[in-house]
Amino acid sequence: MVVFENKAILKLLLVCLFIQFSVSAANFFQPFNVTYDHRALIIDGKRRMLISGGIHYPRATPQMWPDLIAKSKEGGADVIESYTFWNGHEAVRGQYNFEGRFDLVKFVKLVGDNGLYFLLRIGPYVCAEWNFGGFPVWLRDIPGIEFRTDNEPFKREMQRFVTKIVDLMREEKLFSWQGGPIILLQIENEYGNMEGSYGQKGKEYVRWAANMALGLGAGVPWLMCKQTDAPGDIIDTCNNYYCDGYKPNSPNKPTIWTENWDGWYTSWGGRLPHRPVEDLAFAVARFFQRGGSLMNYYMYFGGTNFGRTSGGPFYITSYDYDAPIDEYGLRSEPKWGHLKDLHAAIKLCERALVAADSPQYMKLGPRQECSHRSKVALFVRGGDKVVGNNMQAHVYWENTLSTVLNTTLSESQSACSAFLANIDEHNTATVTFRGKSYSLPPWSVSILPDCSNVAFNTAKVGAQTSVKLVENALSPKISAPELVMTKNEVSSISESWMSVEEPIGIWSESNFTVQGLLEHLKVTKDESDYLWHMTRIYVSDDDVAFWEENKVSPTLIIDSMRDVLRIFINGELIGSISGHWVKVLQPVQFQQGYSDLMLLSQTVGLQDATKAYFKSGVQIDVVVNLQLLIWVDDRFFQVLDAT
Repeated sequence: MVVFENKAILKLLLVCLFIQFSVSAANFFQPFNVTYDHRALIIDGKRRMLISGGIHYPRATPQMWPDLIAKSKEGGADVIESYTFWNGHEAVRGQYNFEGRFDLVKFVKLVGDNGLYFLLRIGPYVCAEWNFGGFPVWLRDIPGIEFRTDNEPFKREMQRFVTKIVDLMREEKLFSWQGGPIILLQIENEYGNMEGSYGQKGKEYVRWAANMALGLGAGVPWLMCKQTDAPGDIIDTCNNYYCDGYKPNSPNKPTIWTENWDGWYTSWGGRLPHRPVEDLAFAVARFFQRGGSLMNYYMYFGGTNFGRTSGGPFYITSYDYDAPIDEYGLRSEPKWGHLKDLHAAIKLCERALVAADSPQYMKLGPRQECSHRSKVALFVRGGDKVVGNNMQAHVYWENTLSTVLNTTLSESQSACSAFLANIDEHNTATVTFRGKSYSLPPWSVSILPDCSNVAFNTAKVGAQTSVKLVENALSPKISAPELVMTKNEVSSISESWMSVEEPIGIWSESNFTVQGLLEHLKVTKDESDYLWHMTRIYVSDDDVAFWEENKVSPTLIIDSMRDVLRIFINGELIGSISGHWVKVLQPVQFQQGYSDLMLLSQTVGLQDATKAYFKSGVQIDVVVNLQLLIWVDDRFFQVLDAT
């Protein structure tokens, strides 16, 4: 009987433990609120200095996600950032996809499992060198629609998708106040770049987007990047290589850097971009030195444009971006390691950085600066501009007492951090700060977490360097010593790859006959990059004799085209044109009898930012007017009209 009672008690305890575990497992954190003041985000009542790393979940496989997030945390990230991708989640209107690489909920939960926060940039326009900027192509078929302006059909569709995402996050309890990792949301994306082209309708759209987002009751702050007229309750943020001089449009908002471009994207035939980590670290240190509070690397991991997701035209499938974690999920050294050391040094300064409302600026020389943050009681008013050789300072204080700059702090004034900057690009400088001498390499910042000892200098790389060698076994121009192979000389080219030779011209079952020419996307619905047009032309003996007698030849006129057009006659390529809305005059040669004139239009990734590209009915990658003309006596005579 005693044994039975013990077993019953044990079973009851197990049930209680299971219930407790189930309840706690739903929360990644204890629920907390996120607000902000002019200095920083306030998380659970405390100001924070935050490092964020951009990882676009569809640009990696779900199997890669845990390791990418873990490497980001190990590298010093507090936050993971990502866009949402409308055309991946709703490729067909009303049919949603949140599985596989587009399982946003799973990705956000993995971030929370690692104890990191999440910045979700909904957009839904995202740019991101992603096909059509993230918009689903079916949007163009909605009658009367005009993208990203005060247009009711567009606003209706945009609100529907944004609401879907916010509701999904709320249902999954992923907002901070629910115990989830999401601390910030973004509406729209870099709209300030094109707002002026819409006039008053652009301004109305910004106000509408802000009010719509705030009205969804997400319970966390909203951002708008590169949007200097962001309404009062929306934080405007900076996207650039350097944002240390950026100030938001209100003294009540913190300084946030949503995109620190640590590299760049690549086009077919273009060079691989590279941003030296010394410059990147300098930019980050300067941002926090001059009052910044949250910085996001775009990208921390770039990844791969799988399928046909590359934007365009001509963006390659790799989105490596010269990021700290490379396309394959490996640490890119010394970038990853040097930034890890930088983040550790900044974290040592966080207590001082968040303690006061503004920095104190000190001029150490013509091109050397000092900013130090402190909880001490020193206050001296300084200016932001580099002026002459005067020594000035910006200092963060908790209280204000009268004392003298550049003196030793007392025992009670221990929370002091300094950033010494040399903004000269070529010359090393030796400066004196608080009675000690410091050597500053060109274009560098030294971080002194205790206002005395240098913990980190942005120009002095201590991390290991990794060398990546790429095999190109298909190129006959590479000599044997240059061709890098593995030890067993196994090629990196997959044996399962194959080449397929397709016929020239119209051969699929989806062909049809129509009078005139059709706009590319209206036909393909972006299910293919290619669209063939073909017409058959009969040339008589008289035509040939006329051309020979007058020493003229027919010319194909294309009034307007963009991206890529290839011209074939009887299966032979006679011309290729690429460009943005260019007119083409292509001489053609026909033999007597019937000839097939074929035009192949190619998109090679849909452009992601131009106003005209998003407007319903705009001709994209299309021959607007096709005429076959002959040139005689300084003027054209039309012999074929296919408009």
